Amino acid sequence: MIRIGIAGYGNLGKGVECAISQNPDMELFGIFTRRNPESVKTVFESSKVYSMDDITDFKDDIDVLIICGGSATDLPVQTPALSKHFNVVDSFDTHAKIPEHFENVDKASAQSGKVAVISAGWDPGMFSLNRIYAEAILPKGETYTFWGKGVSQGHSDAIRRIDGVLDARQYTIPVEDALEKVRSGENPNLSTRDKHIRECFVVAEDGADKNRIEKEIKTMPNYFADYNTIVHFISMEELQKNHSGIPHGGFVIHSGKTGKDMENTHVIEYSLKLDSNPEFTSSVLVCCARAAYKLNQEGQKGCKTVFDIPPAYFSSKSREELIKNNL
Repeated sequence: MIRIGIAGYGNLGKGVECAISQNPDMELFGIFTRRNPESVKTVFESSKVYSMDDITDFKDDIDVLIICGGSATDLPVQTPALSKHFNVVDSFDTHAKIPEHFENVDKASAQSGKVAVISAGWDPGMFSLNRIYAEAILPKGETYTFWGKGVSQGHSDAIRRIDGVLDARQYTIPVEDALEKVRSGENPNLSTRDKHIRECFVVAEDGADKNRIEKEIKTMPNYFADYNTIVHFISMEELQKNHSGIPHGGFVIHSGKTGKDMENTHVIEYSLKLDSNPEFTSSVLVCCARAAYKLNQEGQKGCKTVFDIPPAYFSSKSREELIKNNL
């Protein structure tokens, strides 16, 4: 059995707890939290909760630690630090900063002899794989990624960290006209702003400067500055009533040409429709934890992405089963 630890216990951590229970080759060692462990109510009563301050005391008891913090401020610090002691997996999703994050984590995990899988999830993650497959198959073409409509956990978390914000949900919405042009094989030249709208529903503290909060949201680099962003201020009651779910999804579409005169057009489309963004992301993290364990058992170390992992390593099935049933 692969012994899994969970670092951080929000929506993502709860999803990981559930996903582990669905994988026959895994067991949950424990959950580590910055809160008082005694105050944490887990999905399963049998799950054990420990203080994050004590996490390194259990480095010999955990095969892989899944880090469930936010990309804005948690993971850039937590993943390099924890990879000095554990094989780790994270879901770092600030695309522009992935190379920097990779370099920091690779240095720490290579020195410790551990494997760290970063930026696992559906984008980055599953969508990343589909982009690379499509571009390799049809090199004469264009790739487009559309997200939503759905709640972005990372972007919602970034808003919640703004001074004066009590809670927030951010929806990413594809621009329908752009989506249809891509599906038709037109290969339009689209800017970031042309492809998506970001719509934010924000609960502000009493007396907070809403103009300042709105400006901070709309000018936030890597999150909102490059998009048409709409900000609504609503009550906590309205947020809980109308925005309590966390759906998401999206499309990777690659349109390419083949033939002597590039006369034939081919469109590859991969799509996801998710009732729960964090639960699906958690399921990807768990299968990446299996891969991290297998890689480390082989003696590998350092930072990895989904590009570096053989597909068979994600699965609990044997090679013989995969060849018989999946090939």
